[in-house]
Amino acid sequence: MHKVVLASNNAGKLREFSAMLEPVGLQMIAQGELGVPEADEPFHTFVENALAKARHASKLTGLPALADDSGLSVQALNGAPGVYSARFAKMAGGEKSDAANNAHLVSMLQGVSQRDARYVALLVFVRHAEDPCPIICEGFWEGEIVDQPQGENGFGYDPHFFLPDLGKTAAQLSATEKNSVSHRAIALKQLLQRLQHEGWTK
Repeated sequence: MHKVVLASNNAGKLREFSAMLEPVGLQMIAQGELGVPEADEPFHTFVENALAKARHASKLTGLPALADDSGLSVQALNGAPGVYSARFAKMAGGEKSDAANNAHLVSMLQGVSQRDARYVALLVFVRHAEDPCPIICEGFWEGEIVDQPQGENGFGYDPHFFLPDLGKTAAQLSATEKNSVSHRAIALKQLLQRLQHEGWTK
């Protein structure tokens, strides 16, 4: 097993990454378990933040690192919350929690009929902290925002992210279903192909 530090302390992300990567020989370790503090995320794009997080985790552990910068992009809100998805409500004076973020999102869309949204996942894998050619993969998951939360699974905006093709929200999908169709799954499949090509996987 190759040990790879996940540049996140998000338990939901760790579960999703581990489910897809451990079967091919990559052991994911949350950075918090290795004493790595969270990196600053000062940038306005997913790719810049993901790269900063991956290099930070790799530098402090000496391990290859995988970082994910992902979030929700709502068309009617000019792409917001975007890179600020995890702290959307806090930036408006509320608390940092999924419940607060969802409430803030729904309130901003009151009276708005255009509800198209997409989840964006940007993955960066660095072989070492100074890697001059990191592997960068991205995935998109199209849906729309509904006012009433539905489902108990997932995390983040999943209860309000409705998938017209499936007739369900992301929170109504099982972990297996979500891991096969989500934005993160799409980006991870790209990453797996790259890692297999380079001989990282078994």
